[in-house]
Amino acid sequence: MQNNSSNPYDDIFSNISKIVEEIVKNMPEHQHARIVGYTIITRGSDEIPAVFRIGRGDDDNEIPYELVDTNETIYVTAQMPPDPKNAPFADIRVNSIRICVDDLETTIVLDHPADVIHSYYRVHRGVMDITLRKKTRQ
Repeated sequence: MQNNSSNPYDDIFSNISKIVEEIVKNMPEHQHARIVGYTIITRGSDEIPAVFRIGRGDDDNEIPYELVDTNETIYVTAQMPPDPKNAPFADIRVNSIRICVDDLETTIVLDHPADVIHSYYRVHRGVMDITLRKKTRQ
């Protein structure tokens, strides 16, 4: 990813990447260690950063995910199981998202309605990234 000279956080992100690399190298059996994925979302300088972590519930059929809510967008990152039999998919609705893969299913109820037409998801290397544009209130 190319650095943007006007973004003051580029150096920080580069440093975080180096730190994570060093942590992994120093882990026992580091040759087997894998980082599934992570997302860093920058927002305007006047906003306070927020991360919403929602772990596994008591149900083993839940898919673990993290949700980040900004003024205009909701970001969801879900960890997919290794070697799924079927392609994972996200059923994006106005008030909820249903993430499905094989026998696993997780439904996330949204605090703000999503603009379904301008929302999307992608799955890459065992991670599903969902980007939901919020509906503007009229």
